[in-house]
Amino acid sequence: MRIVPSLLLAVFLVPAVILAEAAVPALAANATRPNSDELYQVGHLPPTDSELKVKVGDMAPDFTLPSIQGEDVTLSDYRGKKNVVLSFVPAAFTPVCSDQWPGYCLAEPLFRKQDAMLLGISEDNIPSLYAWTSEMPNLWFPVLSDFWPHGEVAKKYGILRSSGMAERALFVIDKQGVIRYIEIHDINTRPDLGKLMNALEEVNAQQ
Repeated sequence: MRIVPSLLLAVFLVPAVILAEAAVPALAANATRPNSDELYQVGHLPPTDSELKVKVGDMAPDFTLPSIQGEDVTLSDYRGKKNVVLSFVPAAFTPVCSDQWPGYCLAEPLFRKQDAMLLGISEDNIPSLYAWTSEMPNLWFPVLSDFWPHGEVAKKYGILRSSGMAERALFVIDKQGVIRYIEIHDINTRPDLGKLMNALEEVNAQQ
């Protein structure tokens, strides 16, 4: 019996997505990341002094930032095409940040199922971000530098600390460009991936 290529894809891809969904709690824990002795230990960071400037229901402030892939990325280019998750992290080469994005690398099928693009944003410059993320295999999303003018995008969203680092923050933006979910997370701990997926599922259900 001859099996057509499309049927083969269905046989292999559907179980893969199901397994990925079942593994959400363990994704970040099993992701490849730099060795701990290669990371800068920031210790416990002081309380936040940023002030959020947007809220759920607002149009997301537009921006254009350079990526480590060598192209500029503009948020509004995704309007009408994709839901967007903005993942702001405080600093490259730090332990929690080095846990968070590798988990998103493994969770690519879950983002695609929710028709979502992830944009990773840091206040670090392009060479630093390139060196850091080269330790993260299967990086499927753009990594953007908000380095100069320093923290301009983080300021627009109201998540830039006086230290020059951004909060550990997630913004879910729907296809109309409206902010539908905000999580300003404890900077010393990794956000829950399952909670983010639930937020994306709710956004899709309402569109």
